[in-house]
Amino acid sequence: MSIITVEQAIAWMKKINEKMQENKDQLTALDQAIGDGDHGINMARGFEAVVEKIEDTDYDSVSDVFKSAAMTLMAKVGGASGPLYGTAFLKMSVTTQGKEVGSSQFQQAIRAASAGIQSRGQADFGEKTLYDVWYQVADFLEEEVVDQWGGIVEVCQATIEDTREMIATKGRASYLKERSIGKVDPGSMSSFYIFESLADVLDWSYS
Repeated sequence: MSIITVEQAIAWMKKINEKMQENKDQLTALDQAIGDGDHGINMARGFEAVVEKIEDTDYDSVSDVFKSAAMTLMAKVGGASGPLYGTAFLKMSVTTQGKEVGSSQFQQAIRAASAGIQSRGQADFGEKTLYDVWYQVADFLEEEVVDQWGGIVEVCQATIEDTREMIATKGRASYLKERSIGKVDPGSMSSFYIFESLADVLDWSYS
C-alpha cells in the first residue's frame, strides 16, 4: 500500500508553497537575525516556481515529482537553500525511482535526503542548521510505525527549540558565535513547514 501517491506528492508541494507564502515574513525575520535576511523570500519564490512547474507537467511517479521540485529549487532559489533543498528532493527522487512509495521507501528517502543535506552543507548534527531537523525526522521514521508518524510535527518543533540554544557554526550565522544563542535557525523553521505540510496532506493526526 502506498504511503504517498503521485497526487499526494503534488499536493505536498502545493501545501509547502502555501506555507512558505504565509510565513515568508517570519522566515525573513529569523534570517535577518542571524543570516542574510533573504530566506523567506527565497523559499517563497522557489516553491512558487515548483508549483508553476508541477501544474504544467504530467507525472507518472512520485520520484518524478520530487525530481521536478529538486531541479526547480536548484535553479530558482539563491544562497545555500536552493542547493540544500534541491539536493534533499533529488535524493528522495533517486531513492523512490521505479518504486511504489510505502513506509519503508519513504523512510529511506528521508534518510537519503538527510545524508544529502549533510554532504552538501558539510554539516553535522547539533550545528544549528536545517540538517538537524531532517536528521531527527529520519531517526523518528526509522523508529516508529506508520500509525504513529503524526509525531513528525512534534519532532520538528522539538528540534527547532533545541537549535535555539545552539551556537551556530555554519554559514553567516557562525560569525555571531555565542550571540546566535537564543535565535531560531531559519532553515530549521522552513524544514518544519515542509514536514508540517506533509502531515497536513496525509491527514496524520498530531494533536
